[in-house]
Amino acid sequence: MGAKKRSQKLKWVTAGIIVIAIAVISVYFMRPTQLPYESTLAKTGDITTYYSFTGNVDTKNRQTVTADKMMQLSQINVSEGDGVKVGDILIKTTTGETLKAKIAGEVINLAAEEDAQIMPATKLLDIVDFNNLETKVKVDEYDLASVTVNKDATVRIDAINKEIKGKISSLSKEGQIANGVTFFTATVDLAKDANLKIGMTAEVKLLNNQATGVVTLPMAAIQFDDQNKPFILKKDATGAAVKTEIATGINDGTIVEIKDGVASEETILYPKATPAPITGFADGESGGRSRVER
Repeated sequence: MGAKKRSQKLKWVTAGIIVIAIAVISVYFMRPTQLPYESTLAKTGDITTYYSFTGNVDTKNRQTVTADKMMQLSQINVSEGDGVKVGDILIKTTTGETLKAKIAGEVINLAAEEDAQIMPATKLLDIVDFNNLETKVKVDEYDLASVTVNKDATVRIDAINKEIKGKISSLSKEGQIANGVTFFTATVDLAKDANLKIGMTAEVKLLNNQATGVVTLPMAAIQFDDQNKPFILKKDATGAAVKTEIATGINDGTIVEIKDGVASEETILYPKATPAPITGFADGESGGRSRVER
């Protein structure tokens, strides 16, 4: 009798184990399959791109005062750091001649001494106008269409962690060739700022393209076929990813304007492991040969 009870108990235990195993297997195979995709929503937004050029802060006005002949100095009327106006007498000679300021500015690099005998071409001092500063940048010939006189610019000065306003005041009419590329010189006048110093590096940004209220997607969501045509993946009724061709506009290196093929708030799929290449965008879409920023 004891052996019979043990046999029945063993059967029940075995049956229980089988039921649990079936349940575990069922849960495993019935769980939803994870798609190998990330998803993102198309959004309505704005895209702005800029051309970017680099130069250095300089003064618009500088006068270097030198001796045009042999002379003896009798009187020095200025000191290092003095402010002067146009016409101010800077130096007198023993013969009664005077050297005058031709610009308004500040005296620097003063090397003249009273009673000194000066040889021709000797540098005596500089006058620098620190109130009117500029930067000059090289512009690729292919970018000239976006660089016009009186165009506003944003100038980033990293040394003082500041952006200031600028305006293109001139553009050279003659280009210079370097490494097979022709460059022109654009002069950008800078707004007054007490923290600006001559020699600081300046990054000049000029508006390139702008699109407002357009459908946008992250660049990672855009893919390209063998013909370099852009497409995206949408989810159909069965949950499968379906290829859809699109038309793109400008991009700022992060987001892309979608002109056709996607509506705002649509869910777009893209591969998890393979980031979308960005080389498919033509130079014209991303702002030409200059570096373009948002």
